[in-house]
Amino acid sequence: MAARILIIDDVAANRELMTFLLNGYGYTPLQAVNGEQGIEVAQRELPDLILCDLRMPTLDGYGVLRQLKSDPVLRLIPVIAATAGSMEDDCEALLAAGFDGYLEKSFEPERFIRQVEAFLRADLRAPQKDDG
Repeated sequence: MAARILIIDDVAANRELMTFLLNGYGYTPLQAVNGEQGIEVAQRELPDLILCDLRMPTLDGYGVLRQLKSDPVLRLIPVIAATAGSMEDDCEALLAAGFDGYLEKSFEPERFIRQVEAFLRADLRAPQKDDG
């Protein structure tokens, strides 16, 4: 069974594109338009992975991370920081803050999916498509 992946991002175009890509590779995307809604969806749906934007109004990605990691049930779900910028300088700070990893919002489909799958257990990855 392929993973259910929660996308928390305040930019509709980002959510829609990530949803499209995840659907295309056999994943089940869930969406939240802000940090508060992301917490609610995570509590209700218990996704396998969370992709969380860092810069959002009201409750940013760091605030979302703190709340998720303080919940005994949700703390086990990997939370990946999703950012549009280069993360070379900030990757250590993100990991130190408690994120399980990070990825650039690269919308080249295969690269994006490879980045996401790197954070999933093998049994949650979508079956690979046969190009032959």
